[in-house]
Amino acid sequence: MDVRLKRVYDKPAASDGERILIDRLWPRGFTHARAHVDEWVKDLGPSTELRQWFGHEPARFEEFRRRYEAELNGKEAILADLRRRARTRRLTLVYAARDTEHNEAVVLAEVLRRGKTGETHGER
Repeated sequence: MDVRLKRVYDKPAASDGERILIDRLWPRGFTHARAHVDEWVKDLGPSTELRQWFGHEPARFEEFRRRYEAELNGKEAILADLRRRARTRRLTLVYAARDTEHNEAVVLAEVLRRGKTGETHGER
């Protein structure tokens, strides 16, 4: 399974494969053409409440991860579709966060690679 991560602000490349924007909010200052995304799956982004609580504070990341994975429960059909696509081609999850280590794309990529959302972070 080939799942990559890339900030929307980084230059798109042909090697990105299929680019999927996973933020719930469209990135400020970007047109659809400038973002170079093939699809926007905003339903996979964290809820407004969770996003605001997290505030991209690294100290809250593990709790954010737990809560976000809980939110992904019930979205198995969307996740299964992305997994299926990633088995046949490269998927690049595109996101806007500045922190490249503590964001929803990191968690979502782990969930996609791992399998079902109900499994805990430590089980891989």
